Amino acid sequence: MTDVVLPTADGERLQGIHNVATGSRGVIVLCHPHPEQGGTMRAPILGAIAKHAVAQGLDVLRFNFRGVGESTGTHGRGEAELHDVEAAMTYAADLDLSVVGLAGWSFGAVVALRWQAETGSTAPFAGIAPPVRSEYTPTLPEPAALQQARRGFIVGDRDQFVDSDELTQYAASISAKIVQYPGTDHFFVFKHQQLAEDVVTMITDETV
Repeated sequence: MTDVVLPTADGERLQGIHNVATGSRGVIVLCHPHPEQGGTMRAPILGAIAKHAVAQGLDVLRFNFRGVGESTGTHGRGEAELHDVEAAMTYAADLDLSVVGLAGWSFGAVVALRWQAETGSTAPFAGIAPPVRSEYTPTLPEPAALQQARRGFIVGDRDQFVDSDELTQYAASISAKIVQYPGTDHFFVFKHQQLAEDVVTMITDETV
């Protein structure tokens, strides 16, 4: 595990962790949940994904959004954070690995997908329980704003913050896979390992 600092285009410096896999075949960038609701790069779900991904031969880059932990700046309501995703994906691309994937949980998934819409990115994407619309996060991008790419979503059918049927409809509108976990809420209690496995298979184009 290597500590990294990611400079953003608007002058912030983000705290990050780069987990390096032996003989790496790719890298996944992970975006954490809402900064004002306690979200950080050390969220247990992201830790579980990182552990499993490294075991599968994938590097993982986690980072704190601006204003979190040792990252400079202040919370930007999901807009300024687009610069943060850009900084992380630039770092990942510079590793020159065959697979560069992007994943996020909740707020992090929304910001990551909005970054894809803004930049035209076609990186493989896995979104964990992003609200389609919420008072706490920006809305997911309009389907027409996204380039075609391999994308998938994971959600529990008892999520307190995400309407799983609405997310299923959104996934269909962008030709994305969706996996619903029966009896599971927004925090995926006792499902972290399954979640980690599904994220990695979505990114690497294996069967979910």
